[in-house]
Amino acid sequence: MSQFRFSHRPHIGDKIHVSFEFFPPKTDDMERRLWDTVTKLQPLKPHFVSVTYGAGGSTRERTARTVRRILQETTLTPAAHLTCVGATRDEVDQVISEFKEIGIRNFVALRGDPATGVGTAYKPHPGGYANGAELVGALTAHGDFDISVAAYPEKHPQSPDFATDIEMLKRKVDNGATRAITQFFFDNDAYERYVERVRRAGIYVPVVPGIQPVHNFSQVANFATRCGALIPAWLAERFEGLDKDPQTHALVAAAVAAEQVLDLIERGVSDFHFYTMNRADLAFAICHMIGIRAEQESTASSAAA
Repeated sequence: MSQFRFSHRPHIGDKIHVSFEFFPPKTDDMERRLWDTVTKLQPLKPHFVSVTYGAGGSTRERTARTVRRILQETTLTPAAHLTCVGATRDEVDQVISEFKEIGIRNFVALRGDPATGVGTAYKPHPGGYANGAELVGALTAHGDFDISVAAYPEKHPQSPDFATDIEMLKRKVDNGATRAITQFFFDNDAYERYVERVRRAGIYVPVVPGIQPVHNFSQVANFATRCGALIPAWLAERFEGLDKDPQTHALVAAAVAAEQVLDLIERGVSDFHFYTMNRADLAFAICHMIGIRAEQESTASSAAA
């Protein structure tokens, strides 16, 4: 497809649900930015917010600290990311127990990127869980958790074909996954075709689109190349010449993401997961454009009516 298409503004509002992804901060400045973002997005009442987890548990303590603070200091439901990279089964089980002890009941279970970097060959840790399906099974054995897993509308770059990719998703669902959240994509037709494949395979959990607001086109394009996501020519053209014009870049990014989400809503999609990069501006603007209002704004509007 050349770009998103929708003939009119679809009926939106209470039927649309969103969730947000954050990453644990490394510095005091990053900590302040994250909590500014949390404060800004909390009134949108997301279904949950997830916190990422580095390869080999490299952000384990920071992830735990972040989800604990979200749990204790906000009204949000935190979901802890968990991977099986660079850890034995006992080590992963210990992490699950620690998260469970602090009150976490929502997880995003991922095989995880190789410790050598995205795009390099993955090698399971000796004595560890081999993949996301086994990791979901471990979580299910530890408790009745809400478990999200990854899905790939344009196929995982290390999968030989879609059939193999979808079979892995089926194993994850059979082991207890609640929903699938997709890798980011910019081709809504590819997402729709993928969901059709998934349903034909007998998988009926929600397949939630992962939406990547383009805070920095060059960075997103570089990451897309490594993770197998297509950057359409029309998208590159939208951002051409804006590297040194952040204000216009942000306006274009909000418009592009809102167009994508509105098109998906018209196709019947009701749940969306936003990769925020710990920035509230674009995610908040997009939610506003699709009819999701901050709680206090909705209350004020009702009172005025």
